[in-house]
Amino acid sequence: MSREGNLEAPTRHPIAWQDAEFWNEDAAFKEMERIFDICHGCRRCVSLCGSFPTLFDLVDESESMEVDGVKKADYWKVVDQCYLCDLCYMTKCPYVPPHEWNLDFPHTMLRAKAIKFKKGDVGLGEKFLASTDVHGQFAGIPVVVQVANAVNRTQVARGAMENLLGVDKDAWLPELATRKFRSAAAGSPAHPVRDGARTPGKVAIYATCYVNYNEPGIGHDLLKVLDHNEVPYVLVSKEKCCGMPKLELGDLDSVNQAKEANIPVLARYAREGYAILSAVPSCTLMFKQELPLMYPQDADVQLVKEAMWDPFEYLMQRKRDGLLKTEFTQPLGKVSYQIPCHGRVQNIGKKTEEMLKMIPGTWVQTNERCSGHAGTFGVKKGYHQQAMKIGKPLFKKMADHPGSGQSEDGSVPAAPGLPDVISSDCPLGGHHIAQGFEVNGLGAPPQQHPLTLVRRAYGLK
Repeated sequence: MSREGNLEAPTRHPIAWQDAEFWNEDAAFKEMERIFDICHGCRRCVSLCGSFPTLFDLVDESESMEVDGVKKADYWKVVDQCYLCDLCYMTKCPYVPPHEWNLDFPHTMLRAKAIKFKKGDVGLGEKFLASTDVHGQFAGIPVVVQVANAVNRTQVARGAMENLLGVDKDAWLPELATRKFRSAAAGSPAHPVRDGARTPGKVAIYATCYVNYNEPGIGHDLLKVLDHNEVPYVLVSKEKCCGMPKLELGDLDSVNQAKEANIPVLARYAREGYAILSAVPSCTLMFKQELPLMYPQDADVQLVKEAMWDPFEYLMQRKRDGLLKTEFTQPLGKVSYQIPCHGRVQNIGKKTEEMLKMIPGTWVQTNERCSGHAGTFGVKKGYHQQAMKIGKPLFKKMADHPGSGQSEDGSVPAAPGLPDVISSDCPLGGHHIAQGFEVNGLGAPPQQHPLTLVRRAYGLK
């Protein structure tokens, strides 16, 4: 007799992408039909993203009003709406393994995306958007950066990008940095290595494409926070994109190429006892979950998995080790903070919230809804407006900060209303939220990364 839901924690099966059966389109459609039928009978995930409303509309509008009445060609409409946030698997679905129904919606969608990509049904614009190392190579080049950034702000250029690359002309896009993070990063002072019971005492920084090419200030703030806490650090000697944008596209061969470039380098730091920190949740998740599931027998991949940390996961464990400085000199006021999807599914708890709440004169409103940005999904012509719609409940909630009682330092309680700052661990998601505030007339509080907020709270310049 089947059970309703699970009492056990979710588990994940390896992604069998190297098996011939993985690429069998008929077998993939059969599995999608099985899963879609279960989802149709449950409908618990209807509010998460566009995949589920699309599926349920297809079912309800079919002649049989069951999954068997949906044309197989229409399955791709469901697949295209999935941006692999993993929230259905980790927070909603009662039928994930070890339940006997063995339902893994995101990785079934990944399989379909991989088949679609292998068939050549993904356009050049989408491929370019996912090639972060390609557009990032222009960062740090004098004149080129200024010209590129200026041109990308013009209506003519944005119109051309929409036509040629499928980038919505109204979507926020990051600018190229005038100097790459990796070339400008300050070396670590010679702090002694102090290992804790829970944490290595030295850190290797995996910069990520976004921090390196677009917003290096986040990386510099991380280094300042580590230095302030007397944690010696190094930047990994070389790195490529983590592969998450390619994974979301279904380009598993490119994911493999990124893995072959990154893992040998990162594994060396793991063997030398470093904690490896990545300031972008999607990149951290790639090394913590997706690559280990793609390469379950690769010892180096599993070694990197164990050594990879979210920055706030690391900092809060340093606090538990008694090795984190907690003397903050600058209040932050009302902070509306969003936990990004790829942060939530790491199962590390609300570590950023924990740290921000330690800061006197700071009132943190934590929000767990999806921003809707979802990697490249939120900037594509066909999906940007939908991404703004998905994020609208979050934008409105973050704009209405409830205030709080008196802070630990006895300062005046914060009144309800517009926050003093909005923040998300996901840099792209944070800017998407800021655009959502603007589009919906919700005010214009500054948007800053949590690492920037902590650097400010420490009184560091």
